[in-house]
Amino acid sequence: QGPAPLFLRVTVNLNLYGQVFVFPKESADAHVILNMNSSGPLQTFTVCLRYFTDLTRPYSLFSYATRARDNEILLFKEKPGELRLYVGGEQVTFKVPEGTGTSTGWVHVCASWESTTGIAELWVNGSPLPRKGLKKGYSVSNQGVIVLGQEQDSFGGGFDAKQSFTGEIADVYMWDHATPTAVMQAANDDSQLPTSIVGWGNLHYQIKGYVVLKPMLA
Repeated sequence: QGPAPLFLRVTVNLNLYGQVFVFPKESADAHVILNMNSSGPLQTFTVCLRYFTDLTRPYSLFSYATRARDNEILLFKEKPGELRLYVGGEQVTFKVPEGTGTSTGWVHVCASWESTTGIAELWVNGSPLPRKGLKKGYSVSNQGVIVLGQEQDSFGGGFDAKQSFTGEIADVYMWDHATPTAVMQAANDDSQLPTSIVGWGNLHYQIKGYVVLKPMLA
C-alpha cells in the first residue's frame, strides 16, 4: 500500500457535533481535506451532509478525486433546482424542488450509489427523488482525497473560484454499505447511525485557506 499521503499525517481528529465549517468568501484555495477510512475499493457508498448558502452560481458540495480521475465522486449544485452526482467521471442530474429547505435555511442532502445495479439515489431533507442509473459494475477507488469547499479538476487541486462553496457545511458522513433509507430511519428514531468511513463525530480533517470552524447558530 505504500506510505500514507502527507496530508493524512497532519490532520486533526475531533468530534464536531454542534460545529460547522464556515467558508466566508469566494476563493480558489479555501477548502477542507477529509480522510476516508476505507480498506478497499467501494462497491457502494452513501454521502450525507448539511449545507447553508445563498449562492445561485455553480458550486461543489463534496469532491472526491483520485490520481486517475478527478470526478471519482462529486456532488455538485449546477444551478438552483439542479444537483449533479458524478461517479467514475460519469454524471446524472437530479431535479431538486427549490424552497424545500428547513425553516433555518439548512438543506440536508444524501447521495448514494451501488455498483451491482448502477442505481443512484438522492434524498433532500429526508425526501427521495426519482432514482437514476450510472456506472453499473464500476468500483470506486479508495486511493483518493475528499475536499469540501472546492471542486477538484486534478488530484487535490485544480480549483476554480467560480465553483467554490461559500456558506456553511456540517454533519458530513460517508458510509461504504449503509443506504439513505437506513440513515434516515436511524435519524428519525434518534438511534445510533451505522459505522461510517467518514464521520462528523470523529472527523479527520485539515483546513486550508480561509475556512473557520464555528458553533452552529441554529
